[in-house]
Amino acid sequence: MSLQPPIVRYAGYLVAAEAVTALIVAVVLAVLASGGTDKHAQGFNAYGTAGWFAIMGTGLLAGGWALITGRRWGRGIGVFANLLLLGVAWYLFTSHQVAYGFAVAALAVLTLGMLFSPSAVHWTTRED
Repeated sequence: MSLQPPIVRYAGYLVAAEAVTALIVAVVLAVLASGGTDKHAQGFNAYGTAGWFAIMGTGLLAGGWALITGRRWGRGIGVFANLLLLGVAWYLFTSHQVAYGFAVAALAVLTLGMLFSPSAVHWTTRED
């Protein structure tokens, strides 16, 4: 474990914030499903979707924690998740949710920019 540049730590905070958001969505979906709402009304199973968000949020939280504490393996998780968020942003744009699409795209591009900055790449590729 080596001392990471501050930009990697900041990216880790953003990845951790994305993880917390996913975990909050998981809890909300689970509460809505258990409260008697029709699980099939929107064409998805709320319990299954809540489980997916919980699993992804937990993995993303581990990646954010790794980046914050200077572990290089967290960068791959952060990059993968934010590339997926670019797809989510595209879906939001094409669904006429432009403001949300812009916010998600801006967050993903900012985080990817941090993770691919020269200092972050140098930190990731150097040998201790």
